[in-house]
Amino acid sequence: MYASAIDLALITHHQGLIPNTLMVSLMAQRERVPFPAIVEIVVMELAFEMLREAGIRMPRAIGPAVSIVGALILGQAAVEAGFVSAAVVIIVAISAISNFTLPSTSIVNAARGFRFILILISAFIGLYGILLMTLCIWLHISSLRSFGIPYFSPFAPLDFKKQQDTLVRFSLPSLLKKTSK
Repeated sequence: MYASAIDLALITHHQGLIPNTLMVSLMAQRERVPFPAIVEIVVMELAFEMLREAGIRMPRAIGPAVSIVGALILGQAAVEAGFVSAAVVIIVAISAISNFTLPSTSIVNAARGFRFILILISAFIGLYGILLMTLCIWLHISSLRSFGIPYFSPFAPLDFKKQQDTLVRFSLPSLLKKTSK
């Protein structure tokens, strides 16, 4: 969710955080690209999303193969044509591949929306915008409830009595002793 936004923030606002040799390489790649970094990343993200949706709607046997091969061909063609830099294709591919680790379609859709919001905010504000949006996401998640229980329970609201088994799992006999008192 953060890969494209962090790359965009570093390239556009915080070049001093990137080592000089890497920055020279990235700028040499961007020299041939006629578009700003935000356009480059958004176009590639949208292209990968379209390929993923096409792969979902294709027959089960060839769907994933078509989306992966299509992404490889599209990325290679876009780099050779000079529309995008190779680094952007790598970053967007990392972002697309990492979405396969999410277990639920609803989580994927939420992450997709947040990813595009993070990209837009990082284009205008940089890493500060990413941190601000992350804070907003955490605030939103901490206000949610599932079956009447807060998502971050027992961390938020903080309850020290329920903290005994949150970070470190103690043995069952010791937990039973503590609860029986």
